[in-house]
This record gives sequence, C-alpha cells and structure tokens, in this order.
Amino acid sequence: MAAISQLQRIAGPRHAGAPRPGTGRRASVAVAAGKAPLPRLEGASEELRAAAAQSLDWAPARRRVRGVFAPVLPTLDHCLFKMAPKGIQMEENFETNSKGVEIFWKSWLPREGTATKAALFFCHGYGDTCTFFFEGVAKRIAAAGYAVYAMDYPGFGLSYGLHGYISSFDGMVDHVIEQYARIRGRADVRELPHFLLGQSMGGAVALKVHLKQPKEWDGVLLVAPMCKISEDVTPPAPVLKALSMLSCLLPEAKLFPQKDIGDLGFRDPVKRKLCEYNAISYNDQMRLRTAVELLKATRDIESQLEKICSPLLILHGAADQVTDPHVSEFLYEKASTEDKTLKLYEGAYHSILEGEPDDRISTAINDIISWLDSHC
Repeated sequence: MAAISQLQRIAGPRHAGAPRPGTGRRASVAVAAGKAPLPRLEGASEELRAAAAQSLDWAPARRRVRGVFAPVLPTLDHCLFKMAPKGIQMEENFETNSKGVEIFWKSWLPREGTATKAALFFCHGYGDTCTFFFEGVAKRIAAAGYAVYAMDYPGFGLSYGLHGYISSFDGMVDHVIEQYARIRGRADVRELPHFLLGQSMGGAVALKVHLKQPKEWDGVLLVAPMCKISEDVTPPAPVLKALSMLSCLLPEAKLFPQKDIGDLGFRDPVKRKLCEYNAISYNDQMRLRTAVELLKATRDIESQLEKICSPLLILHGAADQVTDPHVSEFLYEKASTEDKTLKLYEGAYHSILEGEPDDRISTAINDIISWLDSHC
C-alpha cells in the first residue's frame, strides 16, 4: 500500500479538509475500517456542517451541497475571492454528451464592451472542481480580455458519475475533447485562438488532449503538471500487476491507508484551512481503478513527450513535494516544440495559484496572462 500513498502524492492534493466518509452504492467497497472525521469548518453554521456531512457519491447531492456553500465563498478571507474583478460575465450549464453523461461546464467572459483576445479551456486537478478556487483565477484572466471555459469531469464536482471514480483516463479525456469541441464550435468562440490550461492531474488531461489533437490548439499551459512518475515513487512491477488485477474485481473500492497531503500543497496555512469550504471535492480514499488509470496515463504521457509540438508554458513551485518540479524540467527538455517556457517559483509549493502568499499568486496568474498576450 505504500505504492498507493506515493500515487496519491503524484495525483496531487484535493483542495479539501479531512477525509469524509463515503456511503455510496453497495458495489463501492470501502477498504478502510471505520469512518474518517468530517471537515472542521471552523466558524461555519450548522447548515453548512450538515451539508458537508452528506454522502457525495452522486451528482444530485453534490449539487445541493454546492448550492448551500456558494453564497459563502465571496466572504472567505482569500485573495481569489476578496479581490475578484467585478463585471465578469458568467454562465453555468449542464449538458448531456453523446455518451449520455450530464456534464457541468461554466464560462467567464470579459466585461461587456471588452474585446475578447482568445479562449482558454481549463482542466482541473484530481478530486477538484472548477467552481471553487478556480473561480477567482478565471475572473482575473477574463478581466484581461480572455474567454475562460471550464468543466467538471464525470464523477467530479457537479458532473454526473460516481464521486472520484475514473473508469478510464482516456475515456475521461474523450469527454473533455467532446465538451470543449462543442464550445469551440460556437459562433462567438470559433474564430478565436484556443488554449488549454491544465493543473496537476489536469496537466495530464491537457497533454492527452493535445496529443490526441496536435493541430487543434494554439498553446498548452501547465501548472504543476502530473506528466511523469519519478522512478523513486514508481511501484514495482509485481505491485502494479496486483493492483491492476484487483481493480478488475473491485474497481470502485476505496484504498487504505489514506494520507491527507494538503499541507504539502499549500504553503500558506490560513489558505489551507479554507479548503474545507470546497465541500464537493473528493477527499476520500482513492478508488482502485482510479489509481491504476492514473499510473497508466502518466506512463503513456511519458512515452510521448517528444510529440508535444504546441507552444508550451510550464509553471511549477520549486519546493513542490506533490508533483516533482524536476519532472517539469524533463518535460521542458523533451517536448519537441521550440516555443517553450519553464518558470520555477523559488520556495513555492504545489498549489501556486491558490496556496501561496497573495503576491506569489498574483505573479503566477500574471505570468499566465502575459504568456497568453504574447501568443495572441
């Protein structure tokens, strides 16, 4: 099981508090004994605490809980919420795709009367949603003249599916490709430059999208990407084989032990506590099939790094203990594109867009905007 703990480090922190118990359908077998403690939610109302205590295995419950927590977010003591630009045009949608899965997606558009320079499509990290910290990031980028689009993957956030379950990483990538193709085909988006932004596990998603559509994107931006598993944390071949076999028998089973690694992701402890308000994140034990799929995905990406031909921006905290910044250096060296930039932030942890001091967060977001400006 040590291999699983290492895999959870590679997948990245889930931007949430202490693990919550899962009480899903009978086919979801919880390996861990007993129940994990609920998020503390210091200073929260009884209504918020009751909402956070619900089982979030299925989308209707996650949507109800998000509705309870949404009015609280603007009041949280975080620069992404307190200093969010005003006048950004926002729209939320639920759309059923060709596979019959209802997908949640959201847009943040520049203020009315502001010309749109390009469209940016976001891929979120493991266990996360596009409706918490990314809201503030998206508003800042939209205020700079960009149309920003984001979706929750099946099984995450507000989209349909068993919470935290990835039956196929390639299948999840195909959901992203289909949803973003629909948006990119809209009259107000079609003629704009199109860029991908992926964070942590979302970096792997963005790279897979690019590898499947190498000519369709004008650039790829990666933040602390999960794109290769270092040799010192790669499980031995026999362990990988055992995991793969077990995942066929109990694909939805949750793994034990579980280690909360959020402190490794957030350098600012005050911002770390606010993660508990990301109530619809998946922060329970990683499911067996999910673990196997993440391993397969990173190995596949590692074997194709030379095929990355799009203009490339990589941002990474130099003190990141979740996804290795040396792996980003390896990606930078291997990518075949000549238009590539790597920025390492000295002393920064994994969550450089959410968990650093305010000035560092602003620097990272401004670096994204400046790179986009230079490529439009």
